[in-house]
Amino acid sequence: MGRCGRPKAAILLTFLVLIWAELVAGKFLVEKNSLRVFTPESIKGNYDSAIGNFGVPQYGGSMAGAVVYPKDNKKGCQKFEASGISFRSKPGALPTFVLVDRGDCFFSLKVWNAQNAGAAAVLVADHLDEPLITMDSPEDGHASEEYIENITIPSALVDKSFGEKLKKALSKGDMVNVNLDWREAVPHPDDRVEYELWTNSNDECGVKCDMLMEFLKDFKGAAQMLEQGGYTQFTPHYITWYCPEAFTVSKQCKSQCLNHGRYCAPDPEQDFSSGYDGKDVVLENLRQLCVFRVANETRKPWVWWDYVTDFHIRCPMKEKKYGKECAEEVIKSLGLDLSKIEKCMGNPDADADNPVLKEEQEAQIGKGSRGDVTILPTLVVNNRQYRGKLEKGAVSKAICAGFEETTEPSVCLNGEVETNECLHNNGGCWQDMAANITACKDTFRGRVCECPIVNGVQLKGDGYRSCSASGPGRCRIHNGGCWHERRDGVTFSACLDSDDGKCTCPPGFIGDGVKKCEDINECKEKKACQCNECNCRNTWGSYECTCSSGLLYIRDHDTCIGKSASEVKYGWGAVWLVLIVLGLAGGGGYLVYKQRLRSYMDSEIRAIMAQYMPLDSQNEVANHVDEDRA
Repeated sequence: MGRCGRPKAAILLTFLVLIWAELVAGKFLVEKNSLRVFTPESIKGNYDSAIGNFGVPQYGGSMAGAVVYPKDNKKGCQKFEASGISFRSKPGALPTFVLVDRGDCFFSLKVWNAQNAGAAAVLVADHLDEPLITMDSPEDGHASEEYIENITIPSALVDKSFGEKLKKALSKGDMVNVNLDWREAVPHPDDRVEYELWTNSNDECGVKCDMLMEFLKDFKGAAQMLEQGGYTQFTPHYITWYCPEAFTVSKQCKSQCLNHGRYCAPDPEQDFSSGYDGKDVVLENLRQLCVFRVANETRKPWVWWDYVTDFHIRCPMKEKKYGKECAEEVIKSLGLDLSKIEKCMGNPDADADNPVLKEEQEAQIGKGSRGDVTILPTLVVNNRQYRGKLEKGAVSKAICAGFEETTEPSVCLNGEVETNECLHNNGGCWQDMAANITACKDTFRGRVCECPIVNGVQLKGDGYRSCSASGPGRCRIHNGGCWHERRDGVTFSACLDSDDGKCTCPPGFIGDGVKKCEDINECKEKKACQCNECNCRNTWGSYECTCSSGLLYIRDHDTCIGKSASEVKYGWGAVWLVLIVLGLAGGGGYLVYKQRLRSYMDSEIRAIMAQYMPLDSQNEVANHVDEDRA
């Protein structure tokens, strides 16, 4: 009997009905991926399919396969091996996509049976004319626990109309080849991914809770690395429901809710008469939210992962340690400010809204492309709900699919998450095998062909057929594609660090500058060392010129001069003579300039002085007469 004297099942049913009433009122969006039919021509085109909420969808990628509809066990509720049916592909053939009908058993069981028979993916054909729905795994049940967590292939639900088209084509013997595409299932606008996890601190809710706790422990390291590197922005959330006002004074609401029925959670053991209550779960959920907020204030939001994993290990419900005392020990061990966390939590008994929990309830309501959060747990990546197995590898693919191509962190490019397409035929991109340079850049979604930056120099081209160095520094990269050669310790190059990227043979050479530059024989072509006393000898890229009779060769003037002052022919005497003549001319000019300047200054001074005193050369009498007359 329950606490009110009613059967436990009746009490539980009443409370679950209240919860369900809130769920169905919400806006639930089905997450879809694209399905494209290549053959036969009669049904060729694009179709929608709903991603199953179990298994491993290939987020960021695609998968091609051949559709098969089994003659027996069409709903996939029995083991295919029992009927001698195998879906394993032969070498060189496309993977097998098994088409099964909806009905008679769990979606997940159909996929599990097909996987065991060798299927690469499963398509479930709806038997009702209705919009697409999300295929989910059962809430609980020991029979399903053994296979749900082991499903590793993707699955999708297709509507009744499309399912009938597939069956009709297969019945006629047509080869049906399709492609499942998850590349646009997650938005990828920029170089940072925002994701959130709607979770729960309850560790007694069956297989889903076990999978959730296992995921938190496995994914913690990757999550913290992504957060610390600034690649992601993570936010945890917790689902709560409210108790209708008419029932807030009931024992059920009081035991399952905080703040007078405003924030509730189901009983962990689904037994109102023993164990923990729903309000214990809500209180711990609130504490975990405040742990995140306080850690985020110290710019260390990743500490939340340490807390939830440590709390799960140290404070399990089974050992009766789930609660405030154990939680505070974990908080102190992580160096968090307990007083700030308590202040954040507020008073759970107050007949008033709790700001933190109220914000969580409002966040449950769908916004934009994201529907209401009604499935627990739920992962949301770039405002799009994730569908599939909550497992490190599968979730990593979904998060990596959220990065703009070529901005993914290195963790997204390891072999466990994606396949390096540059390893096969260089991805079809340009490469210089001699210099070990390639334009192929591996990305999570595939590969791109982009001319790389090498030693600080940007190579330019289409990335597929050509990439060449240009601009300053280009000669450092494979000599800019120009001719160069080294002989006897001397190197010549036709490359110039200029923006035009042209190759020009250096002085002393002639040619196209790309494939060849040939030495010019300056002696033979009489381009240098041509004076009467000159003796010319050609060298690679230059020439040597010597003078007879002990004369010196002046290269700039292509002439010979004597070594002593007595040698006047083209000697230093001529140079000194020129210098002396220039010196005398300069001195004479200076004397003339000085004489003219003195004469000019004398006349100017005399004119100025005449204004203030009579000079001998002026008429003094006339000036006095004028003054007497006045």
